Amino acid sequence: MSEINYEIVKKRAINFFVHVFLILVSLSCLFPLWWAFASSLKTQATVFTDLSLFPKIPHWENYYDAWIKSNFSLYFLNSLFYTATVVIGVILIASMAAYAFSRLQFAGRNILFLVLISTMMIPIPGSIIALYVLLNKLHLIDTRLGYILPQINGGLALGIFLLKTFFDDLPKELEDSARIDGCGRFRVYWHIALPLAKPAIAVLAIFNILAVWNEYILAMLVLSNKSLMPLQRGLMVFQGSHVTQYPLLMAGIVITILPVLVIYLMLQKHIIKGITAGAVKG
Repeated sequence: MSEINYEIVKKRAINFFVHVFLILVSLSCLFPLWWAFASSLKTQATVFTDLSLFPKIPHWENYYDAWIKSNFSLYFLNSLFYTATVVIGVILIASMAAYAFSRLQFAGRNILFLVLISTMMIPIPGSIIALYVLLNKLHLIDTRLGYILPQINGGLALGIFLLKTFFDDLPKELEDSARIDGCGRFRVYWHIALPLAKPAIAVLAIFNILAVWNEYILAMLVLSNKSLMPLQRGLMVFQGSHVTQYPLLMAGIVITILPVLVIYLMLQKHIIKGITAGAVKG
């Protein structure tokens, strides 16, 4: 009994220290976010002198100034439009391509699939010059289309790889039954394969949402018109030549973080299902 009690105490002690360690790591990750939120409620004069985690006199008007007076609402709506368009485009194109690679037999299928997947190894900065030259020749510089198309293209490789793996694990008997009932290839894809792939689609969606919402390099390269700028590019308006409006900048950062945090919490269960899909065969 003593040995059993010792093992139980040892296991509980290990679990306790593991949980304490994970809590400390979580707090270290959350502290910069809270610091940004607290700084957004201070004034330009007290943002560096007031070291409290919450100011005694919070200036909530900083959010109004950032949202209305600095046209941050325009950048927010632009980011919403870009994110929704890119995510929908990636999911539709990648799912159709992945289904074709998974179910159709055609010459060079494996080679073409490997070529597409290999593009994930190309670093984004390594293609910036070629991308700018291409967009310039197509007259897409400083246009919404010139900002959207490269991001859709950049998300296809991961999307095709993820969804093809998921489609490969789907039982073909379901599709065969639908074909016998008169469904064509596209209807099988749209009404059977795509709904069953919701966990994988959720993972692909959150990855692309994070990528598009936080994108900055391409926006700097392509967009110079303020009316077309997304959030991350719009944050630069708070950084002047001589003075940076730090409270407004922190308010803008908080505004950019909240939508992603809410979406992640909403899709959390689907993300876990998508990541673990295929690990256990049913």
